[in-house]
Amino acid sequence: MLYIGAGGWAYFKVPGSGPLAAYSKAFDFVEVNSTFYKTPSMEMVWSWRKRVPDNFMFSVRCHKDLTHKYLLSPRKESYEILNQSLCICSELKAEILHIQTPPTFDPDEKCKSIQDLLSSVDFGNVKLAWEIRGKVSDRTVELMRDMGMIHCTDISREIPAVDSDIMYTRLFGHGEHNLYQFDDAELLEINRCVKERGKGNTYLTFHGARMYSDAARLKVYEKSGTFPKVTKATGLASLKIVLEEDTVFPATRSELIEKQGWKVFDLTETERGRVKLLLENLPNGKYSNVDEVIENLQ
Repeated sequence: MLYIGAGGWAYFKVPGSGPLAAYSKAFDFVEVNSTFYKTPSMEMVWSWRKRVPDNFMFSVRCHKDLTHKYLLSPRKESYEILNQSLCICSELKAEILHIQTPPTFDPDEKCKSIQDLLSSVDFGNVKLAWEIRGKVSDRTVELMRDMGMIHCTDISREIPAVDSDIMYTRLFGHGEHNLYQFDDAELLEINRCVKERGKGNTYLTFHGARMYSDAARLKVYEKSGTFPKVTKATGLASLKIVLEEDTVFPATRSELIEKQGWKVFDLTETERGRVKLLLENLPNGKYSNVDEVIENLQ
């Protein structure tokens, strides 16, 4: 089963409906990103489950204290965090608990303590997905295999080092500070990778400034075999719509490329392009408004 969603629902705004209820009508899966920063009350968790259909799927991010403060060591606080996280998973009927270690964390130095910690916890039907923000050594791969963990990567950047029945990937793309939008070719490559490597349930969780749009476009492609447009126009008219969203003027050519170039527009009815490709054709200078930009590109 392929589940396509995003990292949270807080920014999914639909007039007359709460964000989670509205989100669950568009998608069948969400990653609970907020639990990485703050542990919610069980009453709050229960309310989340009640707002969505029975077949809606959650995944849960483990609180960062486990990985960033206690460094996956077998201590009282670590067990408390894991048990709290598993209670949340149980209430939400989530089968994935995600942990993320920082770039400064060296799994090789902690292999024994990680094994001691995780082997002492009953995860039941919950699978642990480990996102390693750093080098993945052969020893770490062996540890993940031994413990039955999922190697969580961004498959648009890195293929998992461990084969699992379940694939869990967090998709950020190639931008900075989560400023990125996937184009059609990149979404096709993600889809190809999923088809080749996915064995059981596959979870694609999009992140970044266009995560809802990216997830929706891939869902449409999965059903129809074609990608939807991102605007209601094509060519420079589509570019104008994209630039009108949030461009701050006056702006120089380089500022426009930096702050708007990561976005995608409709080059034709069936082809998307990156805004940067057109903005690079602008003459150097400062622009006062969108119309001036479009005029200089015609």
